[in-house]
Amino acid sequence: MSRLQVVSGKGGTGKTTVAAALALALATEGKRTLLIEVEGRQGIAQLFETEALPYEERKIAVAPGGGEVYALAIDPELALLDYLQMFYKLGSAGRALKKLGAIDFATTIAPGVRDVLLTGKACEAVRRKDKGGRFVYDFVVMDAPPTGRVTRFLNVNDEVAGLAKIGPIHNQAQAVMRVLKSPETAVHLVTLLEEMPVQETSDGIAELRAARLPVGEIIVNMVRPQVLDAADLELVREVPRTAVAQALSAAGLGGARRGGKAEQLVDPLLEQAAEYAERHALEHEQRSALGELGLPLRELPLLAEGMDLAGLYELATELRNQGMS
Repeated sequence: MSRLQVVSGKGGTGKTTVAAALALALATEGKRTLLIEVEGRQGIAQLFETEALPYEERKIAVAPGGGEVYALAIDPELALLDYLQMFYKLGSAGRALKKLGAIDFATTIAPGVRDVLLTGKACEAVRRKDKGGRFVYDFVVMDAPPTGRVTRFLNVNDEVAGLAKIGPIHNQAQAVMRVLKSPETAVHLVTLLEEMPVQETSDGIAELRAARLPVGEIIVNMVRPQVLDAADLELVREVPRTAVAQALSAAGLGGARRGGKAEQLVDPLLEQAAEYAERHALEHEQRSALGELGLPLRELPLLAEGMDLAGLYELATELRNQGMS
């Protein structure tokens, strides 16, 4: 299992939720996981029902078996201050630059540098060891930008090539890419069984492969439960309306005669069945399209009660049961 797990996906597919559940799953049985947010939305804090995350690593959850999940919301400005202190020992001068707005200016006009700082922080956490020589974190999970931007975000070496041919920024980018393009990293894509997310997932995988970034697995989120199997769906298409009315009547739902309560329920029920059959066919088509991409496929259920902390642990259990731990 790769130590840096990057999670991306089309907006609205629940990639932050999946990243959080994956961090919990990986922290099972005494392991320690760092969950990193890079977009400044504080989605992780909301999921774990905690206060907004600062620019520091903070324990936010305990996984089954005593493992721990830490979280970090990376602030590009503060990351740049860290960088300036690390390589140039600016100290208070760096803080003065922040007050003058120079830090924000630098990360705005040079987004490649911004991405080096964000990905560099994650890669530093992957490589970090304690005094005994052991890794501080068993796994690092990054809630990355959406699929349409993730390849450019991760391919930081190309982004800074025109900005710095040599020097600390160049060296930092090279060090980051050594981690991101190694077996230490896996980029997972979250999708739904819908045409647009599946197409964006396919395009994203092609872009990642072209950039020689390591693609991990496809995680299908919010999968609806199967209500009718193939035989039931075929029966719905063929059964006469009168037979449905008689069955409803036999179940005590009113008389089957014309205009009776059971007879009035037939059309709405058949309409619902037809809608289900259409959605079932579309989902089957999209699942087949995902299968053709040649990657492991995991599925997470749609939680009827909505997403809360208990639901997050439920999804973590699902991922663990499916081998993602």
